[in-house]
Amino acid sequence: MSFDLMQIGTSGVRASSELLQTTSRNISNLNTKGYIRERTEHATTVGNMVGRSETVRLINDFAAKQLNRDISNKAYYDQFVTESSRIDTLFAEESNSLSTSINTMFNSLQESMNQPGSTVSRSLFMNSAQGLVEQMHRLSNIVFDQKSVVNEQLSLYTDEANSLIEKISQLNNKVASTYTSDDHTVALSVLNERDQAIRDLSELVDIETLDGSNGEKLVFLGSGQALVMENGTFNAFALDGDPDPNVKDLKLDVRSGKAVALDVDLGSLKGKIGGLMAFRDDILQPAQNQLGQIGIAIADAFNQQNALGMDLDGNLGGDIFSIPTVQGYAFQNNAGTGVVNATLEAGLGSSLPASDFQVTFLTATTVEISAIDSEGNVIGTPSTANVTAGAINSSTITSGESFGLDMTVAGAPAAGDSFVVKLNSTAAGSLELATQRPEHLALASPIRTEVSANNISTASISAGVVNNTSNINAGPPIALAQGDITITKTAVANQYQIVDGSGTNLVTITPPANSFLNAAGAPYNAYGFDFDIEGQPATGDVFTIKVNKDGFDDNRNGLALSQLKDDELVRQGVIASADNLKTFNESYAGLVTEVGVIANQAKTNGAAFDALATQSETWFESISGVNLDEEAANLLRFQQSYSASAQIISAARTIFDTLLSAAR
Repeated sequence: MSFDLMQIGTSGVRASSELLQTTSRNISNLNTKGYIRERTEHATTVGNMVGRSETVRLINDFAAKQLNRDISNKAYYDQFVTESSRIDTLFAEESNSLSTSINTMFNSLQESMNQPGSTVSRSLFMNSAQGLVEQMHRLSNIVFDQKSVVNEQLSLYTDEANSLIEKISQLNNKVASTYTSDDHTVALSVLNERDQAIRDLSELVDIETLDGSNGEKLVFLGSGQALVMENGTFNAFALDGDPDPNVKDLKLDVRSGKAVALDVDLGSLKGKIGGLMAFRDDILQPAQNQLGQIGIAIADAFNQQNALGMDLDGNLGGDIFSIPTVQGYAFQNNAGTGVVNATLEAGLGSSLPASDFQVTFLTATTVEISAIDSEGNVIGTPSTANVTAGAINSSTITSGESFGLDMTVAGAPAAGDSFVVKLNSTAAGSLELATQRPEHLALASPIRTEVSANNISTASISAGVVNNTSNINAGPPIALAQGDITITKTAVANQYQIVDGSGTNLVTITPPANSFLNAAGAPYNAYGFDFDIEGQPATGDVFTIKVNKDGFDDNRNGLALSQLKDDELVRQGVIASADNLKTFNESYAGLVTEVGVIANQAKTNGAAFDALATQSETWFESISGVNLDEEAANLLRFQQSYSASAQIISAARTIFDTLLSAAR
């Protein structure tokens, strides 16, 4: 009997000691990151004595996976909100407002129109135009600086993710080497360390896990690509800018570059890396393109209208702004030696959407032009064009539209070669003034109309409108290519005699004589300028159209320049629609609003996922976290159990001693 009591007491002491050790570990690891609460369980043997113990972790796999998913979503929005809020604040500041610079330039233009012969007032306009250019540069630098920050953070996060992937693989090897033994005993600290590494990885990217055959954890991206596999194999992330080295794309480097890298679905990436990618693709790149598009639209509109006027030197107006030319980025797998350069085709600023473009050579002399979004996806229907004498523009388009691009091709491109053209993203930071001379602002019209003093009727002729200057010789001095035009009313009803350098012609025009030259037909309708004759001319009345010599106090072209502020000249979408154009200010206001809306929506979503992550963590901690109150109660309970078992041993020894004494 005493022997049985001794065995029972000894096993009880051992069991209680093990329980006390487990409780002590739980208490001492209360603040240890990644520690999972442990519990020791005992089996019973023959005679109902305490048998062999097993210490297990108290963990719910479903709760752990849910926590990992919620951590990924929370980290995604935390990162996105942090980055987008900074841009939203910068764009919302009045000192950074492009609208202020646009309005200042047009106000200065109005001052110049009030004194068209003054170089001082014209200088004010040129200073304002330079201020607009500098504001474009400032906003562009804000975006470029943020892109640099994104690239730096992506590099850091990618290195961190790769370290965690490798660590999980190594820990899997430790687990597998122990798990293959007969008792399947695995050091719980290794499992804790592996689970924490998986949780840290979920903060960087969205992941899913599966149990392997030897106790391993197989890790996959949320989109399905494998990160950690069996037998210690794993794939690592790589950053590759193709074709633009400044825009890093995330790839999955299979077997350390020994196989073709896999594309990663950025839309389902989540985590901090996904948040950075989304910020870049949803805010930074669109904002950069829209800024450049607005700058190009302003520059092209001013250049085109200024060219229809006469400057203070008496010459036809030239360019006020210089629109940049960019070189297309060639894809790494291009087989040919082609080079593509692109700029805006003059006069097509309103045809340029706020996007990048991909030019793919179908053959050496035919191309497909596609508008693409920030992730390289085609928007709308691609256009096709011929490469004519090394040029691609609106005149060589065979289907679709040119999107306002004017491209040149050099070298020898091969069929299948592709290039990405980023005209918009470059323009905001490289737009410049084409001239510094205030005299080059063309406020006057190059033509003027006159009524003969001998006319007997009250009929009048309008000041005239210039649509192009193809029939006005640039000079200096400027001159009408066909010479002065004299229009005389004949005795025949509605008939006029036109005399110019091409000869004498009779035309019949039904009143009212609006757009007179266009109504007169060829060749007059191709002169590029026109006017109206109002009222009923009498026979012999004479009207003259000539060069506006010494018309420096004329501001007719200045009025047309000032009207550009209210004209809808900025394209809003790639796909044509009924309301596809906005004014300069409307377009910039839309950009600022869009950034604000996206940032605020991300804040709202982030708050929701923050609450979900907190809820998941509470659930997980309720199962796997250390509860001091519970552990303190266990400590007392197991201490009492230990004392009771010791008392059994003491009683057994007393009985044994009594038996020995009785036998003497």
